[in-house]
Amino acid sequence: MQAHNRAATAKTTRGVIDMRMNRNEYKRLSEGLSAPSPSAKNVPAAFLVGGALCALAEGIKTLWLRGGLTESAASSLTSVCMIALGVLLTGLGLFASLARFAGAGTLVPITGFANSMASPALEFRTEGLITGTAVKMFSIAGPVLVFGITASVAYGAVLVLLSMI
Repeated sequence: MQAHNRAATAKTTRGVIDMRMNRNEYKRLSEGLSAPSPSAKNVPAAFLVGGALCALAEGIKTLWLRGGLTESAASSLTSVCMIALGVLLTGLGLFASLARFAGAGTLVPITGFANSMASPALEFRTEGLITGTAVKMFSIAGPVLVFGITASVAYGAVLVLLSMI
């Protein structure tokens, strides 16, 4: 109840709470309720962990190239390896700890995408293979896939139209 008292605009009319606020009131309320972000710690941690993941991916790609693969095949297999690493870390329960420490540093590389697919799938596995795992693993990644595919189709269409000119 104390939190509602901080919002000076909460008025009761006939037993209904009116929570309409102007921008300044909302800003004051949200600043009072949200914890400050320690940017001095978060930015370097995100940079170092994200950079380390990207360096690891470059190392894996170099190994594939030294093994005789083409640039395209090495890039594809490197993506597969990083996705597998993200799923493995999620399955072992280590990705959440890494993400708490590094924040956005774990979200930018493809490992973050793998975590967003594996995490809900693991959480809802008790509901069954179809209604639990298969459905929930796309709860976060689904919109990303839909808009990513839609954008790529639109981009391809624009390129085809431009090539006809």
